[in-house]
Amino acid sequence: MESKKEKRTRQNKDIRALILDTALDLFSIRGYFSTSVHHIQKQAGVSIGSIYHHFKNKEAIAKALYDDLVGQMGQAMTEIMASEETTEKRLKAVCAHLFELTETSPNVMQYILYARHREFMPDEIPICSSRPFATIREMVREGIEKGEVRQMDLTVASASLMGGAIRLIYLRLDGVLEKPVTFYLDEIWECCWKSVSP
Repeated sequence: MESKKEKRTRQNKDIRALILDTALDLFSIRGYFSTSVHHIQKQAGVSIGSIYHHFKNKEAIAKALYDDLVGQMGQAMTEIMASEETTEKRLKAVCAHLFELTETSPNVMQYILYARHREFMPDEIPICSSRPFATIREMVREGIEKGEVRQMDLTVASASLMGGAIRLIYLRLDGVLEKPVTFYLDEIWECCWKSVSP
């Protein structure tokens, strides 16, 4: 049976998660600067005290959300790197994961790709230098070293491999693509891979 302390801890985690989920929705719909702590409080149906119990201010909510999402994405990239043996399979799996995330959690992708994080988190590293994207670059670097990707500048190789896929994600988030972005996975991946294969 759950003790009072365990129950309180679980409830605190649930409230924290609710606040972050609500902030994600509001930041995606209204934008960071047009969302206040009171908007989050009202939408989440929690007290202002509950929010300030977990977070110092709106910036702390945004940072916690950013850290959680980047951490989850970084974990997914690490798992892909460990589960797939070739560079081609790894990076196609990365594209598949990002495409699936775009369809199942568009707010997550909007927050990661559209939010100008440096404007409200000036000390945070750019998203393109965060752990998930560093892991993707590591996959490409290993591919070059193994001869699976032709010898070329690492930045150019990474952009060639992921740029088209990321652009399709933007098009889907902007409502330009009528079909799910997952529909285009094989075709875009073939183009991306041909641009770097030896």
